[in-house]
Amino acid sequence: MKKTNPIIGMLAAALLLPAAVFAGGSRESGLATAYPSSAALSDPSPAAAKYVFLFIGDGMSMSQVNAAEVYANALASKDVNIKKLGFSKFPVAGLTTTYDAGSIITDSASAGTAIATGHKTLGGVINMDPTKTIPYKTIAEYARDAGMKVGIVSSVSIEHATPAVFYAKTPSRGNMYDIAVQLGKSGFDYFGGGGFNQPKGKNKDQPDAIELAKSAGYRFVNTRADFDALKPGAGKVLAVNATLQDSSAMPYDMDRATDDLSLADYTSKGIELLSDDADGFFMMVEGGKIDWACHANDAGASIRDTLAFDAAVARAVAFAEKHPDETLIVVTGDHETGGMSIGFAGTQYTTFFDKIGPQKMSYVAFDAKVLKPYKAATAKGEAKLEDLVPAIEDAFGINVAALNQIQKEQLERAFMRSMGSETERSVKEEEYLFYGGYEPLTVKITQILNQTAGIGWTSYSHTGVPVATFAKGAKQELFGGYYDNTEIFAKLADAMGLKVTM
Repeated sequence: MKKTNPIIGMLAAALLLPAAVFAGGSRESGLATAYPSSAALSDPSPAAAKYVFLFIGDGMSMSQVNAAEVYANALASKDVNIKKLGFSKFPVAGLTTTYDAGSIITDSASAGTAIATGHKTLGGVINMDPTKTIPYKTIAEYARDAGMKVGIVSSVSIEHATPAVFYAKTPSRGNMYDIAVQLGKSGFDYFGGGGFNQPKGKNKDQPDAIELAKSAGYRFVNTRADFDALKPGAGKVLAVNATLQDSSAMPYDMDRATDDLSLADYTSKGIELLSDDADGFFMMVEGGKIDWACHANDAGASIRDTLAFDAAVARAVAFAEKHPDETLIVVTGDHETGGMSIGFAGTQYTTFFDKIGPQKMSYVAFDAKVLKPYKAATAKGEAKLEDLVPAIEDAFGINVAALNQIQKEQLERAFMRSMGSETERSVKEEEYLFYGGYEPLTVKITQILNQTAGIGWTSYSHTGVPVATFAKGAKQELFGGYYDNTEIFAKLADAMGLKVTM
């Protein structure tokens, strides 16, 4: 078992010491003394937020937010300006630290556990303490037990780490079948978005998790027609997107067909199905592929999914306009991914984000539609980069002939590596530093495009920088300031008027 860093442990304990301890699951006075620095800002009114949205941009820190803003402006105008996203204009903003019980750099399991339960744990652990023996109750479960309806939406598979931290408890995020089984036992009212990686277990020899959910009373839909037909009173719903891309996730927004469902559509349907209850609802919506795109250093895919995430938030804002005194919307990230920066040595003080505009497909789509078929049909000794130049230029808007000599050499080297190699993460440090375990040619194309636009990357993994948290609506003032991700749980509980046991 990975040992907990004692300094980090003391920091975590210091952050959690002020937390008030309550019993039960009723909706009453909340956590007014859980975080004194924030409590002074709290509205003294006993009224609790009846409709609560928590949006989590996986891998999204200010670099991802700002990149989407700069991109949107670059497409609209050549002037140096920032076209803010909808949620970055929220009246309250804060900064949130993300370290976990064993590392300054967290993963989605430990970060999600902190947000969902108010507790630090180790990387990879879902809602259990660092010894992996004590389970934690989540904010969604407290809401359920207080009579509120609960919805969980994600653009990645619904048993992936971030959605899982709201309904499951397991020592490892890799136990996806176990997580999927727990979904059906959660009693939550609405699950929507991605599918399941292991619906019948790793060896495909277990009872189907979807069938188990059905037997627990869930109505399963996986077509657009059946999804559109869902109306209030439909009962518990498990809605999986008809089109799934990598690892049972929804497609990247830039790869999404015009008639396919979006993250905003799943958010709207959740609002429709959950808002018919007198006790209100709690809904978590994750933009999960912001993170995946940043892992692969694909700025175009990350930016487009951040904009799709913002469009989903806009659906909640539209609902809040009809219920302004009863609705709280919180938008945050669980960690930053990729070490994304606006600024690259090759462009110095200049950015050209409009150069990303012509990109038509994500790295995943290019691999599947262009590179994989070419590799299957072409012998290694006969493969030539020029064969793929038209497809590269069409997919990414790059003029290969106009690249400098260094970029051309990098592209040629990556092409040769792709044509002769495995794509699994290499144990060779040099190859990982160059390509991160992804298809070398595709990663090098996106890196060259990003660098031309003035975007840099430091990693294919997560980083330890804080994330931004934005809030709008009832009890919004609780979310201002600089605080730890564990406090998001306490602040949500306070806003919702929930008594919780830490």
